Order: sequence, then structure tokens, then C-alpha cells
Amino acid sequence: MNTTSWISRQVTRLLPVARQERLPSGQAGAVAMRTGGGPARAETTQTERSTRERLAASLRHKTEAMSPRMLRLTLEELRATIDPQISEVEGGRRAQVLIQRYTRATVERRRDMWLLMSEMFTADPEKVKSAQAKFAAAVGTPDEAAAEVQYRRATVSPRRRLLQRFSVLPEGIRFLVDLRAEMQPHLKQDKRLEALDVEMEYMFSTWFDVGFLELRRISWDSPASLVEKLIKYEAVHDIRSWDDVKNRLDSDRRCYGFFHPRLPDEPLIFVEVALIDHMAESITPLLDEKAAAADLDKATWAIFYSISNTQNGLRGVSFGDSLIKRVVETLSSEFPRLKHFSTLSPIPGLRKWLGQNAQRLLALTPEKEQAELGRAAGFEPPTAAHLLRTLDHVATLDARSPLRRWLLQCAAQYLGRELVDGKPVDPVARFHLGNGARVERLNWMGDPSAKGLQQSYGLMVNYLYDLKRLDRNRSQLAEGKVAVAGAIDELQFRVQ
Repeated sequence: MNTTSWISRQVTRLLPVARQERLPSGQAGAVAMRTGGGPARAETTQTERSTRERLAASLRHKTEAMSPRMLRLTLEELRATIDPQISEVEGGRRAQVLIQRYTRATVERRRDMWLLMSEMFTADPEKVKSAQAKFAAAVGTPDEAAAEVQYRRATVSPRRRLLQRFSVLPEGIRFLVDLRAEMQPHLKQDKRLEALDVEMEYMFSTWFDVGFLELRRISWDSPASLVEKLIKYEAVHDIRSWDDVKNRLDSDRRCYGFFHPRLPDEPLIFVEVALIDHMAESITPLLDEKAAAADLDKATWAIFYSISNTQNGLRGVSFGDSLIKRVVETLSSEFPRLKHFSTLSPIPGLRKWLGQNAQRLLALTPEKEQAELGRAAGFEPPTAAHLLRTLDHVATLDARSPLRRWLLQCAAQYLGRELVDGKPVDPVARFHLGNGARVERLNWMGDPSAKGLQQSYGLMVNYLYDLKRLDRNRSQLAEGKVAVAGAIDELQFRVQ
């Protein structure tokens, strides 16, 4: 028996099966993360020993999942997987063993493996320092290019080779995406995991480049397993029934997703589109299961009303802008009558933001309008608390209520003026405006559902994709100015 086989056998004996339902390889962690179930993570405390301290120790503390001996054996196995002396076939076999063992391990022991991968597979600091010095000395000389290459090679960590070793296995990509998804909730509490997370994001950005992705239409005739995933992953407007999903895949609708060849039955992101003759102002008719299909011969507008990412493990990897561009091209080819492309989008951060900024916005409101707000709220002079309390009953406001206009003003301010680090505060606005869209129109009671009222007092917004102005709008945003339609600009508060 060789050393590697002996280590594998010993670690297998030491690692217990997790107390959870067995799932296919690589999926247990992701399912637990998505459903909120699964074993709880061992809490990081101030007395927690570092990974290196544990590797050098003899005894395990009660809060530690792996004993020092187990930790050393696992580290040896990880290193053996990328041993330069072994063949690719043998390296793949060793990686396969680790995947199987990881799948059976508890979340706490998986965390130990994350820490090993994050902390013990770093680039050699001395080699990096030396290469950096040589590169700095070579700048401006004929040796600059060669020195740069050496510096780049020195900064590549063995961790990257380890991830590549896993990725070549048939189930390797799925395993790594699920591993990173399971790791996400732990990042804020344990900064030691950041190196592994950032390395994985970098690798995924390469492996999931849009050039490798396939755009596919998802229809009612698609396999049932694929349609079920729409129900599972829909993140904007929950799908309530099979009749609901059938309505979203009707003749006047289109649904497209990006697929990766290594995950052929798993949409990475998908968009739902309604083809109609106007810019939609409410989500209710679009989700009406009993409504007749629109006449495609009269459709001039394509309304993107839901975009959902499906893989938390691919957080930070951008697909959305490319998806929308590809879908616009596909729709334009299929339906030459289509001339306008717009979203009907939620404003998920509005209510929380207004709760934090209502007093500031009230101060920006002219005195005459403040008096009108006070009379409408039943308290003069009004305070932010009184206005917010009245807005809790926003659905009952009269069309001429000054509170209604004030809320629209606040929403216009939120979408068109509120930036952090040069980017819109609202996550949906950040996505569409970053793609070159324009804030076109606010829609009162666009989403009267409980979720819509909770997020944005029922308001929805149209972002217009004017294909001739996308680059200009993006450049404008880079300069700190959001592209908005005239009606939105008129609603925004003026500095007095």
C-alpha cells in the first residue's frame, strides 16, 4: 500500500457521514444553503485557534471539527492532488476521492477544508517579493516583458491548480459552484475564507465567460425538469402554480436562459419577456393566468419583467448584460415589428431607504408642499414619522393626494440621484443602468402584491433600453449622472 492510499484510507475512517439526507455528489451543501436547512456552522470566537496553530497542535479543542491529526491528513491529501510528480489521471482520481469525502462530511468539517484551501495554498511570498523587485528594476528596459511574465507566474497560487484539478472531472464544475455557494454565508464572519472565495470568483469568470455560454429558449415544450427549475429559481415574482408558469411561457411570451456545456440542464440566469403593444405599467395583467394571449402581429414592445440568477456560487460573475443583448438580437430577428425594449422592474430597496432618509427629503420639500403633506397626514407641521405612518396605507391614497406625489418624488430621487461609489443604491437600478438603460417611468401600484407593498409601496419602474443610447448612458453614469427621462427629472427634488 503506497502512502497516498494509506492516507486516503485513514481519513475515510476518521470522517463521519453528515447527519443529513444523502444527495448526489456536490449538491448537499448548495441545497442546504438555498433552503436555509442543514447543520449550523461552528461559530467563530475570539479564542478560536488559527489553522496553522491547529496543524501544529496535538489535541483538538472541543469546538473544532477536525482533530489536528485529521487536519494534517486532509492537507496532505489536498497537496497530493496537485503533486507535480503524478499524472493528470492520478491527480483526477485523487480529486474524485476528495469530492466524495467532502460530500459525506458535516458542514463544520467542510469549513475546515475551506480554510485549508484558503490559507495553506498561497503563493510563495519570497518568490513574489523577489519577482516584484526584478520587475520593478526591469521597467523601461528590454527585460521588462520577461520580468513581468516571471512576476505574474510567481503570484499564481497553488490554490488555482487545485481548483483546476477538480474542474476537469465530469462533476467538478458542479462541485465547485455548490462549494462556493455553501461558503457564501460564512464569509462575513470568517475573513480567512476570502482568498478562496476571490480565487473561485476569478476562475469562474473565466470558465463561465459568455463566449462559452449557449442562449436557449425555455418553452412549455421544454423538458418538465427544466420548467420545474423556472419555478424553483424565479426570484422576482414567485410562480404560484403550473397554470402560472404556463402563462409565462404562452405564445405571446418568451423565456431565455444561458447554459454552460458542463451544466447542460441548469440555467445560470433566465429572463422572462412579454410581447405587447405598449410599455407595461403593471405586473398584474402580465401575471393574469386567465388573460388572453396578446396579438403578436401588433406587438411593438418587448417587456423584460423578470430576470433571475440561479447559482449563488457564481456570485460576482456577470451574465445579465450579455443576456439582455443576446435576447434583444434574437427577438429583433424573430419579430421585426418590435421597436422598443423596456423592463417592468421592482424597486426592492425603496421602502427601507425612505425609512432612513424621509426626514432629509422632507427638508428638501418646499414649505407650501410641506403644509399640504401635513394636512393630508393629519398633523401639522408634518414629521417624517407621520408621513411614513400614513404611507403604510398607500393603497388607499386618492389620486390627487399630495402624499402620492411626494412618494413619487422620493422614488425619482432614489433612482436618479442616490449613488454610492458612483453606482445606484438600488440593486436592480444598478444592474439596468449599468447596462446603459434609462429610468423612463414610475408606475403607481405597479405591483400591489404584499411583496410589492413591502419593498416599494407598490411602485414599479420602467427602464428603457434605447439601443442607440446605451453607450452614452453608460458613459454618463461613469461620470456620476444617471440617465433619466424628462418626467423623472421633473419629479426629483431641487436643492433650495
